[in-house]
Amino acid sequence: MRKLILSLVLVLSTSTFFGQSVFDKFDGQDNIATVIVNKKMFTLLSKMEVKDKETQQYVNLIKKLDNLKVFVTESDKKAEDMKAVSDKYIKSSALEELMRITEKGKSVKIYVKSGASESQVKELLMFVDGAAPKNQTVLMSLTGDFDLNELSVLTDKMNLPGGDDLKKASKGAKGPKGAK
Repeated sequence: MRKLILSLVLVLSTSTFFGQSVFDKFDGQDNIATVIVNKKMFTLLSKMEVKDKETQQYVNLIKKLDNLKVFVTESDKKAEDMKAVSDKYIKSSALEELMRITEKGKSVKIYVKSGASESQVKELLMFVDGAAPKNQTVLMSLTGDFDLNELSVLTDKMNLPGGDDLKKASKGAKGPKGAK
């Protein structure tokens, strides 16, 4: 009986561990604002009543999303840590650069993991350094199976930090390989 209980605890703790992302360490830290939306919330949102075409596009997109994680800080020390973790993750994963913008002291880098077609995305990672209004650093991770061209609808409805930069990526890109 003890072996069975121990085995169950081990299996459950292992699946919980592997269900987390490398960015979860930022959740709950002082000086880091966090927004995390999981599949369950996206499922609930997708059941809302649709009244217009734009809302229908939004509902169609959120049905395809699994997780959204956004971390925002004004702390230089936390920003350095977020940059180091994201750089390490980018190198170890199959993410490819979609676009890079540097203007007026702000740096934006967007990376994607491609899906079945050129515009399909399984994962999107955005790192913004020097964002307005207070020289913020933003780290955003979005997973699911969605079309890159649908992202502007998400940024409009959810008012995400760095949303304007995501709009540029979704409107200007023909897919991960053709948009650097």
